[in-house]
Amino acid sequence: MSLRVQHLAKDYPTRSGALTVLRDVSLELERGDALAIMGPSGSGKSTLLHILGTLDRPTRGEVRLEGREPFALSERDLADFRNRHIGFVFQDHHLLPQCSVLENVLIPTLVARESREAMKSWARQLLDRVGLGDRLDHRPAELSGGERQRVAVARALIHRPVLLLADEPTGNLDRRTAASIGKLLLDLHREERNILIVVTHSLELADLFPRTLLMEDGALQSPASHPESRIRTTNEK
Repeated sequence: MSLRVQHLAKDYPTRSGALTVLRDVSLELERGDALAIMGPSGSGKSTLLHILGTLDRPTRGEVRLEGREPFALSERDLADFRNRHIGFVFQDHHLLPQCSVLENVLIPTLVARESREAMKSWARQLLDRVGLGDRLDHRPAELSGGERQRVAVARALIHRPVLLLADEPTGNLDRRTAASIGKLLLDLHREERNILIVVTHSLELADLFPRTLLMEDGALQSPASHPESRIRTTNEK
């Protein structure tokens, strides 16, 4: 199993006691799986995504990616693992304004072991695939919102990650642009055969995905509209 999550929980200390954000979340996904997670604000969606991306640590439970337990690694090794095996697309593109489109895509490779020329060639290919092959030298300020998000998608794929995580990737876009970004994410996911998990409030984006789960009060549940879902949670026994 490429991604295995078992009994994941996350608590935050408060003056009145522990605040539980995630409750006993278990999930299994393989390469080629694509999943949308929906739910109200504050339900734990982004917290789950951050833990799966190793940006935050769980209070309890286990995460394994490609058979490895990232939270057992040292901080330095964990950062390297995250850089090489996990890609991120956020609601805000987080591009560096002083860098060109090509340079922004190459940022995750600054500590890479691969040939610089090989990585530049792959970055150009990715930018071609997202429709920006003629914008390599442009700065983010010279791009539309949708084009900036396409650069962010290319950047997330530069290391061919096993796991691609997207947190509200269409939240700042108009409906037409949002639809094109959603289709782009899924098209590239199918080509690369990675694991794609998207957190979204958008029904339009979620409807593009073959599987959807609901996050409610820190727990994952299958919506009644997707009874055929093969994603397994602890609530499906």
